[in-house]
Amino acid sequence: MSALPAAKFPQRHTFASLSLLLLAGVSMSAHAAASQPAATPEKAAAQTDEQIVVKAKRRNQMEVTSGGQLGALGNKRGLDVPFNIRSYNSSLILNQQSQTLGEVLENDPSVRTTYGYGNFSEMFVIRGFVLNGDDIAINGLYGITPRQLVSPQPYDQVQVLNGASAFLNGAAPSGSAIGGNINLMFKHATNAPITRLTGDYTSSAMGGGSIDVGRRFGPEKNFGVRLNVAGMSGEDAINNEYRHSAVLGADFDWHDSSNRTRISLDMNYQNQGVDGGRPAIFLGSGVTSVPSVPSASHNFGQRWAYNNLNYIFGMLNAEHDLSDHITVYGAFGGLGSNEDGNYSSPTVQNATTGAATAGSMYVPYAQTNESTRAGVRAHFSTGPVRHEINAGGSSLWADSGAAYSMALTPITTNIYNTPAVAAPAQTYSNGVLDDPQSTSRTRLYSLFFSDTMSFFHDRVALTGGFRYQNMLINGYQYSKTGRGAENAHYNQDAITPVVGLVIHTTRQTSLYFNRIEGLSQGPTATGNVINVGQVFPPYKSTQYEVGAKYDIGRFSASLAFYQISQPYGYAEAIGSTGTYAYRLNGLQRNRGVELSVNGEILPGLRFNGGGTLIDASLRNTAGGLQNGHSAIGVPNYTINGNLEYDVPFLQGATVVGRVVNTGKQWVNTANTLHLPVWTRFDLGARYTFVTYHKPVTLRFGVDNIANTRYWASSFNGYLLQGAPRTFKVSFTTDL
Repeated sequence: MSALPAAKFPQRHTFASLSLLLLAGVSMSAHAAASQPAATPEKAAAQTDEQIVVKAKRRNQMEVTSGGQLGALGNKRGLDVPFNIRSYNSSLILNQQSQTLGEVLENDPSVRTTYGYGNFSEMFVIRGFVLNGDDIAINGLYGITPRQLVSPQPYDQVQVLNGASAFLNGAAPSGSAIGGNINLMFKHATNAPITRLTGDYTSSAMGGGSIDVGRRFGPEKNFGVRLNVAGMSGEDAINNEYRHSAVLGADFDWHDSSNRTRISLDMNYQNQGVDGGRPAIFLGSGVTSVPSVPSASHNFGQRWAYNNLNYIFGMLNAEHDLSDHITVYGAFGGLGSNEDGNYSSPTVQNATTGAATAGSMYVPYAQTNESTRAGVRAHFSTGPVRHEINAGGSSLWADSGAAYSMALTPITTNIYNTPAVAAPAQTYSNGVLDDPQSTSRTRLYSLFFSDTMSFFHDRVALTGGFRYQNMLINGYQYSKTGRGAENAHYNQDAITPVVGLVIHTTRQTSLYFNRIEGLSQGPTATGNVINVGQVFPPYKSTQYEVGAKYDIGRFSASLAFYQISQPYGYAEAIGSTGTYAYRLNGLQRNRGVELSVNGEILPGLRFNGGGTLIDASLRNTAGGLQNGHSAIGVPNYTINGNLEYDVPFLQGATVVGRVVNTGKQWVNTANTLHLPVWTRFDLGARYTFVTYHKPVTLRFGVDNIANTRYWASSFNGYLLQGAPRTFKVSFTTDL
């Protein structure tokens, strides 16, 4: 196994070569600019004054806005829809020097980030339910997003929808997205040309940078091109944890002279990897207390553990206005992925001493996805009632292949005093390691229809609709000679309705209500039960939500009350016969309150954040043993606050502060172990000035300034440690 990590080194060389080429290109651009004829002093002064004003507004624009892409309903303003949605814009990603999607979502009070099972992938907990990386959408399409780690640089918006979304987006490929959804929107060229260079450094020894170029061409600026190249490589703030990433994005768009036809094409490549990463830890069956948190920067992982993730993905969008009242649209996207990793997560056997064991598993994984949607949107009136009809369908085809090899004898380690242990021999394997064969095929088909009826000059809007969903999922045995024999088959359908009401009490405020459902694959009875092999229909989670919104453009706020009920199954005893049957009698009921505040409180003072309260309780558990207990890994409250202040005595200077506070989390369903409340403080500053008629922004930030040690998450029963004190420095200039 010692040869596996060596295969990754060319990725770093590729990034280094790419960086040199980029720097050379920047130097050539600068030289070309310097060779242009000089403007007259009068023209230069006028251009400089105008540019300073425009760029200053751009750098301090609204970083969080209300509204976004709502799948079947299209792009909507937050005030006008019966759902809680907000968008984190590219200026926030740039100013906060975010390097992963999880770092962007540290701004959201309703989202918490954890790792996948035994790996370094980011997963998100929204309203107490997990959102897998497989179920993050791009422009409303599932299945085309890098599934483990996402580089945020190519995206103009990161949109967060709180709540179930089976009608809006269809069933998620891996069956999550019950408590919320994340949607990404690609950058595209704007009327203002951009050539933006960014360089950054992150402690303890990670360097990187990006180039963002956008232009529109033609006499009417019909054709647009946006190019994004970004990368980083080096050791981060965790001892001996090395990360690398490279992302290239090419985005093209065109519209006709009347803007009735709009077409865009987005093509992207992303490589990310972690070497010697600090994993999550598991608790052994005999552990009766939560281990103390190791020092903030300590790495209890092994140097030979790694993953390397490669993705090629993109999409084609087309819209055409048949008339002023009817629009037809279609989109097609695809993803090809190639992942491999050697994973090792400690299992603590003694919480006091930190003694642990750890395995070793090598997993190659390949996936090919195709996703599409098409529909029509029509506006018309019947007497005093205005209608918006949305009708269409979507499809997703996903083929996944995997294999694995593993060590049968675990290593001995310690989470406090971690020895460097050689990788154990992996003597057991399944599948073709160098060419993973298909182990899963997923086919999702859906049709949807909705009518939004507006009354009293759009003061009241009532939405009703449904989506028909068919789920065809096949599983196959591991094989060394092509696709193995089918060992699982699922073919079920369901109808998920939606009802939503919006009442505009004023032009800037609205009250709303929704009843909407989530949808995921139902289980198949297994184990020692009398109904073994029974295939259950898809799980339907039901959400009720009521709330209020306020939005005046530069400032918005929302308050939401919700309840989500999600069924689950277990083996239930049949009287005193000693036999069991698998039943869908379990229920997790999450009730909560969410407050979100975003925008300019006073001139020069901006706040983004809010708080949540949540009660995630288990009902109808097996034998009633866990009735009333709280679900594991769901904090009873969360608070996020981001404050920005423009320093009045130093034009162009802004100071930044952030607090992240997370409440108690249970580690086990018996509710005997829990994580304590934790709080993290971040500080930063940025300064924008003009040199040679070009704006330059310098940024400095410190995350976890107190170097607080804490367990950040216990979702799924394993513990994820929070990141240590991390310094970030960057500069951005528009060439």
